[in-house]
Amino acid sequence: MKFRLLAMALSAIAFICPAAAQSPDLEAIARASGTPEIPGLKVVWLAPWGDIAKAHPWRNIIVHQTEGPAGSARGGALAQSKNPTRRGVMVWVETDGTVYWAVPDHLVPTHTDGADRNDNKYIDNSKTYHQVNKDTSIGVEFAGNYPDVTRGATEAQIAAWRILLKVLRARYGIPLERVYAHNWIDFKDARYCEGCALAALARQWGE
Repeated sequence: MKFRLLAMALSAIAFICPAAAQSPDLEAIARASGTPEIPGLKVVWLAPWGDIAKAHPWRNIIVHQTEGPAGSARGGALAQSKNPTRRGVMVWVETDGTVYWAVPDHLVPTHTDGADRNDNKYIDNSKTYHQVNKDTSIGVEFAGNYPDVTRGATEAQIAAWRILLKVLRARYGIPLERVYAHNWIDFKDARYCEGCALAALARQWGE
């Protein structure tokens, strides 16, 4: 009886271990070069990843929301890839959850307005004032809140953001407390809080 139980246990382990071995190592994928397949994420690589050792020393992530209509992320990303340092961001997310990686990660796009918020309205700005800016921060743009700027991200965008966030943090070593909404660090459009819901979700998800 004991031998039979032992055999059953060993069989169960043998069944579980290959499955575990086949499960993707997101952290290893995030440190890769080229255009890796990221499980659960549809990525259109307009700019492949380079050697992580040569990437810009990114310390923060800033969440943006553009007033473009659904379908506009591709156009924005294509324009960004042709002129990487123009006003815009590195990563664009369409309403269907498709992620467009538009800029090589050793280049710095122009985004945010200089981290000029110092009123502590949303967060303690003592660590962000004139510090969390384009030179230190990866910008992620979520498209599709036109014509209603108060419209939130779609379910597909939120699902993509959950995975993308893990990838960005793993690739660049960015802690959760350094994920910010645009409105948290810059004085912005008074009609809505740009990126606030998505940045708050990121912090709620935790590790």
